[in-house]
Amino acid sequence: MTVSTSDERTTDSGILIQPAYTASDLENFDPASDLGDAGQYPYTRGVHPTMYRGRLWTMRQYAGFGTAEATNERFKFLLNAGQTGLSCAFDLPTQMGYDADHSRAEGEVGKVGVAISSLEDMRLLLADLPLDQVTTSMTINATASTLLLLYQLVGEEQGVRGDQLRGTIQNDILKEYVARGTYIYPPRPSMRLIVDTFAYCAKEMPNWNTISISGYHIREAGSTAVQEIAFTLANGVAYVEAALAAGLALDDFAPRLSFFFNAHNNLFEEVAKYRAARRLWATIMRDRFGSTDPRSQMLRFHTQTGGSTLTAQQPVNNVVRVTLQALAAALGGTQSLHTNGFDEALGLPTEAAAKLALRTQQIVGYESGIADTADPLAGSYFVESLTNEVEAKAREYIAAIDAMGGAVAAIESRYMQDEIESAAYEFAKSVDRGDKIVVGVNKFQDATPTKNDVFPVDQEQQRAQTARVVALKGRRDDAAVAAALADLATAARGTANVLYPMKAALKNLATLGEVADVLRGEFGVYQPN
Repeated sequence: MTVSTSDERTTDSGILIQPAYTASDLENFDPASDLGDAGQYPYTRGVHPTMYRGRLWTMRQYAGFGTAEATNERFKFLLNAGQTGLSCAFDLPTQMGYDADHSRAEGEVGKVGVAISSLEDMRLLLADLPLDQVTTSMTINATASTLLLLYQLVGEEQGVRGDQLRGTIQNDILKEYVARGTYIYPPRPSMRLIVDTFAYCAKEMPNWNTISISGYHIREAGSTAVQEIAFTLANGVAYVEAALAAGLALDDFAPRLSFFFNAHNNLFEEVAKYRAARRLWATIMRDRFGSTDPRSQMLRFHTQTGGSTLTAQQPVNNVVRVTLQALAAALGGTQSLHTNGFDEALGLPTEAAAKLALRTQQIVGYESGIADTADPLAGSYFVESLTNEVEAKAREYIAAIDAMGGAVAAIESRYMQDEIESAAYEFAKSVDRGDKIVVGVNKFQDATPTKNDVFPVDQEQQRAQTARVVALKGRRDDAAVAAALADLATAARGTANVLYPMKAALKNLATLGEVADVLRGEFGVYQPN
């Protein structure tokens, strides 16, 4: 919460907070239409009638570093500690479509996630994991279709059918142009890849969430809470429109759309943000697109606690920040949650920090009592007023983006980027002025920095991964790989779904980098203005 010398208080989005709230602040509030019941339109109160009384949110800790074998070990450690879903991070070369042996991968292999270059790597990543029982989330975008197919291929080798595989690929390329930067191809051919993935999964992997439309990285780049949901839902509208333009039936693909939001420290604004987002999406899908299937109208989302809120100064304080953020996500009705390790401002989370982060979720879920009833804060004068204001301000942004021609046009004109950069600059100034207090950073500092264990980075991992890729390329059937990649290029030039020839190429041991190179040749490479 921002505090000024005049004692005027606002949320992080600049919404003025009154000293106290009464019924008069909800004069235009209709509980029947604005709230409804949990599990019913407009889903303000949650997407399930009893929410967590039946089952807690999925506890899905993020993991991924170094080699496939090391990440597989961390997956098993977390599952044994009580985690209920897997979440995988990939290194930058994998995200950008380069194999470990490529010159542009130098120094980055395995640094911020696991290196996956081929079907052989995916086999090692998923070794001995019950793919018919566990759900897996993969934070991957430009190469999302490739990683999805590698996952499916390993599942098939284990005897698990496509319709038995459950999980999510992030696959949200629009926010990469806005906030994160791991794009490869220009926006419009990237949208074609996403729509092809929608169509492929509708037939081959019907229980897979084909996209996680992400506000998380928009918030990490410096947006406000209002901008986070407004820009995320505007991107969601663009994906729906692209799928409809390709001839897909709305209620065939829309139920598998999912969302990914951030959780920051302003507890009540964060709760209001999630509630407003659900109501907005429900009305967009029903009134704008004419959806008649309730599953298409439900905004289901994963939450991750705010990485950008963590401080390297007094890092143990981050345990408290993460707890507040996890509480906001649960009170706001998230379907799954990742809690950050307290040491992530210093490096990858150590094993002890990862376990403590998971235990934080478990204590919130099993000991706090917030899971005993749906939407515990419903009816609060403050929360309902704040939900209404967040929704109204988000609608204004969405209307402005519509007037520009939609999210792709708004990105191409740098509208979203400029709005986020402006918000980030204003936040940084408020910290510098002392209007925004960050404990341990601009107030309550320690004279002597504390010493902390830092996750060790294995400097040999690039050498080992590079050798593995080189060995693979030396023993496979090159003629079969070349033929399969040629089929992929033909599909990319035309209108056929590219995932079918892509899968054939990967099964023949084409690498992720080779697939990306074919698509670079057909689609081009995005160069920002």
